[in-house]
Amino acid sequence: MAVLGGCALWSLITAAVQGGRPEGALLAVLAVTAGHAAGRIGGALLPVAAPGAAALAGIALPVTLPQLAPGPRPGPPLGHLGATAALLTLAAGAACCAAWEASAPAARLLLRLLALGAAVTAAALGSVTGAVACAVVLLASLAAGRMRRRGPGVAGLALAAAGVTATTWAVAARVLPDGLALSLEGPLTAYRVELWREALRLVEGEPLLGVGPGRFGELGPAPDTPLAADGKAHSALLQQAAEQGVIGVALLGAAFGWVLLALWRTARPTPVALTAGAALTAVAAVAAVGNALSFTAVTVGAGLLAGLATARPLPEPPGTADGGGSGGRRGNRGAPGGPYG
Repeated sequence: MAVLGGCALWSLITAAVQGGRPEGALLAVLAVTAGHAAGRIGGALLPVAAPGAAALAGIALPVTLPQLAPGPRPGPPLGHLGATAALLTLAAGAACCAAWEASAPAARLLLRLLALGAAVTAAALGSVTGAVACAVVLLASLAAGRMRRRGPGVAGLALAAAGVTATTWAVAARVLPDGLALSLEGPLTAYRVELWREALRLVEGEPLLGVGPGRFGELGPAPDTPLAADGKAHSALLQQAAEQGVIGVALLGAAFGWVLLALWRTARPTPVALTAGAALTAVAAVAAVGNALSFTAVTVGAGLLAGLATARPLPEPPGTADGGGSGGRRGNRGAPGGPYG
């Protein structure tokens, strides 16, 4: 709550000093908070049904509502598939978490097929990134079942997120070797990279406070160019840096770091924690090179998955701790030593 409160307060401070519209940042903080609270409640009461329902909703939403939010949509080559990829990745993560919580083998198989369905849906909607991310989450979830301790897994996820972040900044700052830079700019597209460099130009002018929340569209690309299609930098990292400075970036990084710490400490089984961490890290990677976090559905979904994976199991009724059945087994999984093993 301190980190999220700091994000909200800093957006208000930068808006007061530099001008701008902090409503978007405040809405994102509210969406994450609401999703996390709902996930904590649902994960405690319905550890299988709640993430299963979340997975179904995550798959259905981009199919039934392709635009996901009102407002301008960037055309080719930027596209609007970042939010679709992020939602379907979260859906795959939720389905795999539900599979690990289920006790019946048939239910586990069905839920993993649901995660595979998220990857197929992403491919059908034209999101190659989403299909790859869903497949990675499914494979990471299966691998997590063989890990006895979650610490190395969480550390690996942190390194992966840091690597994507550093690469995004390096591409924008033109510090990579020419051959590597060209190979990355091809799939990213020159338009996207140019947006990142516009954001970096704004950071160089106002490194501490940024230009103010919501002002990248005004002070970044010229209004009469294709780059100004939706007023976004198509990188959560660089847009945050441009609009709220290095302190805003530090707060964004602290929020992700706290999620990983909470997953490391959660009383949920290790496969659930690492599966949720893999899905959230994949979403962070998508957001680092796209505008996924500009969509409320994505921020709510990220908070929801984090809440589901960190919900505290309800205490077992007296006399059932050593008994048979799924209730007793679930209680034993939360026994001392479980949160870190």
